Amino acid sequence: MERTTVISPADVEQQLEHCRAVARLTAQWAQKPLAFVDTYGCQQNEADSERIRGYLARMGFGFTDSEEEARIIVINTCAIREHAEQRVFGNVGALVHVKRRHPDTLICLCGCMVQQPHAAQRLRESYRHVDLVFGPHALWKFPEMIRTLLTQRGRLFSVQDEAGSIAEGIPVARQDRIKAWVSIMYGCNNFCAYCVVPYVRGRERSRKPEDILAEVERLVGEGYKDITLLGQNVNSYGKDLEKPVDFAALLEAVNAIPGDFLIRFMTSHPKDATQRLFETMARCGKVAPVLHLPFQAGNDRVLQVMNRRHTRAEYLEKIQAVRALIPDIVLTSDIIVGFPGETTEEFEDTLKVLEEVRFDALFTFIYSPRAGTPAAQMDDPMPREEKLANFNRLTALQDRISEEKHAAYVGRTVRCLIDGRSDDERYDLTARTPGNRLVRINGDPSALGQFRDVSITGANKWSLFGELV
Repeated sequence: MERTTVISPADVEQQLEHCRAVARLTAQWAQKPLAFVDTYGCQQNEADSERIRGYLARMGFGFTDSEEEARIIVINTCAIREHAEQRVFGNVGALVHVKRRHPDTLICLCGCMVQQPHAAQRLRESYRHVDLVFGPHALWKFPEMIRTLLTQRGRLFSVQDEAGSIAEGIPVARQDRIKAWVSIMYGCNNFCAYCVVPYVRGRERSRKPEDILAEVERLVGEGYKDITLLGQNVNSYGKDLEKPVDFAALLEAVNAIPGDFLIRFMTSHPKDATQRLFETMARCGKVAPVLHLPFQAGNDRVLQVMNRRHTRAEYLEKIQAVRALIPDIVLTSDIIVGFPGETTEEFEDTLKVLEEVRFDALFTFIYSPRAGTPAAQMDDPMPREEKLANFNRLTALQDRISEEKHAAYVGRTVRCLIDGRSDDERYDLTARTPGNRLVRINGDPSALGQFRDVSITGANKWSLFGELV
């Protein structure tokens, strides 16, 4: 097993000194500099962007949603699907015009996509206006790289294939005052045939439980009400620690922190989702009754080729076990349609799992080949049109199930967290049920951040509608 590289407090302090040096430099500029940080992909990328913003704030930067106003542009990229990668390249290509108008603007790309050799090479050769490219392993050194660019100019690439690290003490600038992401581990050891994550984020490495608990305690003290523990596979937490602590024990310790708040976590892998975890969830009152448990495909042959290391029957047994302990649990999952070699007959098994489990919601994808993964080399004879037809059948079935599940909420009163302003002009606010279902309501913005009883008056397949009690 690879040993986790722990970045020393002295090395982190050196990065903070780079922040202070950049802040002294930016203080001499005519106007306070602004930064634009754009994030693609998963919650882990969002958490990484919060650390980038934390560093930028220490360097004297404010923030803007305008690329034109920004002195530093940071695009945090995703490598999960080809579509996300092409969107990034398209948007980065358009930034050449910003660079022509504002030559001093620093354009930085980071995240999973740029850790892939083919993407880094393309950026190096064809996107000369990009100043800085760095992968997830180098994020902790972001201030040093920015200081170098501001004082020496040139271009920097830090995308070496190296062992993953853990750095504590990086400042965090959270965009939300109600919800918070807390990374408990990084990387992945599963090597699912379709997934690039182990290649770009490295092997699994866990933060020490005392560091996680201290972070959650600070967040609760600052008034955060909805805290999500993040990892590519949270069920594997602690296996690499010198003194092993499993995820269920960590969950129990977080639950014991005083305060009125909800605990969520993602993502779980079925092969490591244990009866002990389910019992801990049922016993801990602050743990939200929701489980995101990706199964990806309902056919055992496809699951084996995917290297998922669980069968359809094993997955269904786990669903039965968690429902026996938490009858009202909200279940969500991920599904890939059209994995190389999957036939329509095998896809029918996925539909049968949907009918049997009746998930509350799904994240569904048509298979997208990722360079460097085993699946990218597999024969893929099914035409795109047939994959799309299967995908449409899947989403139509799930839409019906979601609508039926949501309709069952009507007439109930549910304790919800008022978490944001509604983008639907008919409603003022949004709220979330303990199971993370979206509720649109009317009410005064002063209710933001409060747990309130909501009477559910209506529903559709996407959300619920209600009134404050």
